[in-house]
Amino acid sequence: MTGPIAIIVLGPGGMDCAARIAAGMRGAQVHGLRERVEGADFTFDNVADHLGALYRDGCAIIGVCAAGILIRALAGDLVDKTREPPVVAVAEDGGAVVPLLGGHHGANDLARDIGHTLDVSPAITTAGDVRFGIALDDPPPGWRLANPDDAKLFMAELLAGATVRLDGDAPWLADADLPWDDTTTLVLTVSEVRTEGSARNLVYHPATLALGIGCERGADPGEVLDLARETLAEAGLSENSIAAIVSLDLKADEPAVLAAAEAFGAPARFFDAAALEAQTPRLANPSDIVFAEVGCHGVAEGAALAAVGPDGALIVEKRKSKRATCAVARASAPLEVSAIGRARGWLGVIGTGPGTEAWLTPEAAAMVARADEVVGYGLYLDLLGARIDGKTRHDYALGEEETRVRAALDLAAKGRSVALVSSGDPGIYAMATLVFEQIDRGGRADWRRLDIEVAPGISALQAAAARIGAPLGHDFCTISLSDLMTPWDVIEDRITAAATGDFVIAFYNPVSRRRDWQLARAREILMAHRPEATPVVLARKLGRDGERVRVTTLRDLDVGDVDMLTVVLVGSSETRAVARGGGNAWVYTPRGYGARPDKDEKAEDAT
Repeated sequence: MTGPIAIIVLGPGGMDCAARIAAGMRGAQVHGLRERVEGADFTFDNVADHLGALYRDGCAIIGVCAAGILIRALAGDLVDKTREPPVVAVAEDGGAVVPLLGGHHGANDLARDIGHTLDVSPAITTAGDVRFGIALDDPPPGWRLANPDDAKLFMAELLAGATVRLDGDAPWLADADLPWDDTTTLVLTVSEVRTEGSARNLVYHPATLALGIGCERGADPGEVLDLARETLAEAGLSENSIAAIVSLDLKADEPAVLAAAEAFGAPARFFDAAALEAQTPRLANPSDIVFAEVGCHGVAEGAALAAVGPDGALIVEKRKSKRATCAVARASAPLEVSAIGRARGWLGVIGTGPGTEAWLTPEAAAMVARADEVVGYGLYLDLLGARIDGKTRHDYALGEEETRVRAALDLAAKGRSVALVSSGDPGIYAMATLVFEQIDRGGRADWRRLDIEVAPGISALQAAAARIGAPLGHDFCTISLSDLMTPWDVIEDRITAAATGDFVIAFYNPVSRRRDWQLARAREILMAHRPEATPVVLARKLGRDGERVRVTTLRDLDVGDVDMLTVVLVGSSETRAVARGGGNAWVYTPRGYGARPDKDEKAEDAT
């Protein structure tokens, strides 16, 4: 099945079964109860809250636990049967598989897949599946049921002994073990034509239509959508039969084309000018003007014909509005969208956090799950573990940052879904800046048309601060001491400005093998502006084996205690260290200058 899948494990006894299921199901991730399960992709604290959130987000749920736990946890969310995601219960030993909810929304098929992996027969109880081996309200990919609300009464008729006839061509229906009778009035209709269904007539629309769209840059999405709907309505065609919205690749980022794809619930796919020009002999309305503009003699007709292939045909010639064109072609069978042209490339820029799995944000994890290919420094990709199983890896060494960014952009420009992985937050001394810099100066129009998303991550400065208390409680700044890309005199000016402004400072890249004097110079500058006893936090290998976070002072700061794996937080003149057991301390910076802690608490109470 497509879409996110969460395998829920509540105790260590279920991890082996969960791992077997995950290994046989791409994109599935194991969610473990934090206090009892180790090694899960995600952890959670409250079973009911976590399951409810997953259910409401439309995530398929496989619970390696008692069915009753799932039922009780989700009882309050069981409102609309037509919108419920699949929920399947699996015994901890893998001996039983039971679809509980969403049987006709993928749960039965999901249960069959799990049963195949575990070598058990799923306990499917849905009446139609049991009696006839088919779910009429859950057609296979490439087909849509126009009147799903009528399916329940229709199936009731069949289960009561009625017979049915097929009007149209649909092999998946024709091969089903249904009580066929060419003379009955209970009908399964198959057509691209807009047809009114009823409780005695289920209407299925095959996704055989390609809707070609051309438009001027910046065309109003409303105009394009109106033109498309008028075109379909005049031809009597159903929107449910649209397999894809297709156009020239120059329109891959055109809001009007993307809005049409969203409105029709069909993916947008794109062809280069050469592919559309190859369709010129088949065009009903070739245009030399269009050729002079974009390099092919027709966009709407050409894209529609390219999508349906040589066995398809143009069934609605180009129609025009003020700034757009539209045409429709029909294929001989439901279209496999992944084989049509090229998708708009997507690039997700994510950070893994400083080190531990717990610091990978849900948004970043979702982007990794969405990607087909992952690009990054090998160590950062390794940290993602099973999340990238089955994905194509592109590993690069340290120092190859620009190379890996260009590689990620090139892959996305080919229509791929790509995750570019860095550590920490990708926008803080990491890969996001390089992405937009390369686009800005790279001269590549196809890079500019990409769909790019950046997921905020947990930065090393946040992690260091959280480990030791709250040193970033007031104004702060970050300064990298690496002079590879920034001249030292500029860095020194910034240190002086931060010292003068009394900011808490997070120093990144404090030392390296070839340079160790910059941190000492920064200390000298700071000593001239704030007390010698100012707390300094040294946080090394955050979130990894060997993590160490300790507190010293500006006076006692020893450069020899710092390496490239260390983040250095230097407090302001107001930052305080609070002694605690074990000889360490908590560090915090009050929110107001000269404010006593009790005054801070009263101010907070008043807000």
